Amino acid sequence: MKKSLLWISAMRLRTLPLSVSGILLASCLAAYNGYFEWPIFILAILTTLSFQILSNIANDYGDGIKGTDNEDRVGPERAIQSGRITPDEMFNAIKINILIAIGLSFLLIFTAFRVKHFFLTMLFFLLGIASIAAALRYTIGTSAYGYRALGDLFVFIFFGLISVAGCYVLYAKTIDHVVFLPACTIGLLSVAVLNLNNMRDMKSDELSGKITMAVKLGPKQVRFYHYALVVMAIVLSALFGILYYTNILNFIFIVAYIPLISHLVKVSKTEAFELLDPELKKIALSTFLLAILMGIGHLL
Repeated sequence: MKKSLLWISAMRLRTLPLSVSGILLASCLAAYNGYFEWPIFILAILTTLSFQILSNIANDYGDGIKGTDNEDRVGPERAIQSGRITPDEMFNAIKINILIAIGLSFLLIFTAFRVKHFFLTMLFFLLGIASIAAALRYTIGTSAYGYRALGDLFVFIFFGLISVAGCYVLYAKTIDHVVFLPACTIGLLSVAVLNLNNMRDMKSDELSGKITMAVKLGPKQVRFYHYALVVMAIVLSALFGILYYTNILNFIFIVAYIPLISHLVKVSKTEAFELLDPELKKIALSTFLLAILMGIGHLL
């Protein structure tokens, strides 16, 4: 594989649609209430992508130098694991991505708030710093939270609550009750994606000392935990459709339930978690589809 392609692989492009799901949904909710602005939308997408790419390469670096990514790992080969990108090269890429993320965050915050909303400006600067720190600290450092079964909580907060509610505030300059059920829905499904990834890697993670929620719960309980995440997301999205109903087209998002239910059936019938790797793409794209259709359905 050419080195340029290896860098693209390290960015893990298949995770990017999931990362922008909350932005797309929040933008539709803002458009419904008359707050949508294209510059904010474009910068929010770019900023979110920069955070996700930073997280992906930081995870590659953290797991690589700790030896977690080894020959026992089931998923796709990581960049440092392959030996064709050195830890120093990856660390330099992390530094460059941090600068990009900071620059995009500044542009987004300035575009959204200008000089009129000092409190919100300060709040979002802090959220930007927290997002960068969360991306780095997932696997990097002796107290990496991804090694202490805290990844699920952070994913729910950043991919769900902050992604949807935070993006809505960028447009509206205020919070609205309409965002909470969608934020929890996307947060739960994002956790389900992480959990499925951790289920797949459970054996190698346990051997290398990486304590994820999957390792902590064990093979039997983590399967029920996964069911609960997906089912709760379906229930909350349906409740959103009922509470904010205006016409039958609001429920167009139930189309996304088909691949989600199919995914649950597949998980229930698969004994070896190592065989669930193809399901990662299915549930990630199902989350992306649900977010889009919830947003569009609310606009109809």
